Amino acid sequence: MPKHIISGLKYLATIELKKRGYTQQKIAQTLEIDRSTVSHYLNGRNLSWKSIEVAQTITQLIPKDFLMLVDTLLNDNEATRTLVNICKTKTFKTQIKESCIGCGLCVDLCIMKAIKLDDLQAQIDSNWCCGCQICTERCPTKSIIILEVKDDREH
Repeated sequence: MPKHIISGLKYLATIELKKRGYTQQKIAQTLEIDRSTVSHYLNGRNLSWKSIEVAQTITQLIPKDFLMLVDTLLNDNEATRTLVNICKTKTFKTQIKESCIGCGLCVDLCIMKAIKLDDLQAQIDSNWCCGCQICTERCPTKSIIILEVKDDREH
């Protein structure tokens, strides 16, 4: 069953990337699948519609659960980063308070690799932040703020 769910997520990612203007070759490279699979996804062949429904439901979970579930299913941080970033349905704005001590805990915790230290201050790339709040929960100085931004994308 996990492979079917992953296929459902890759189907959703394929459709999203096609909407963004990616070629079939670029989609295949990005998702690390062969071009014939991309073609099958785009033409509605060899798909388990139930797997797609489950995948759509997963993308609607709270961001932390979405991230952790995908990470568990894939067991591959880079593949997780790619799929979550493409399939996430929300966008987040991030802020770092001056109280940040640059301890780096948030950098180590971020599965999405959205956080870096710059001059002993955390910097978050909002394009990669999935809003999981793991960093905010564990920050010793409570210096990280993540806010959801209205996003009109549809899947």
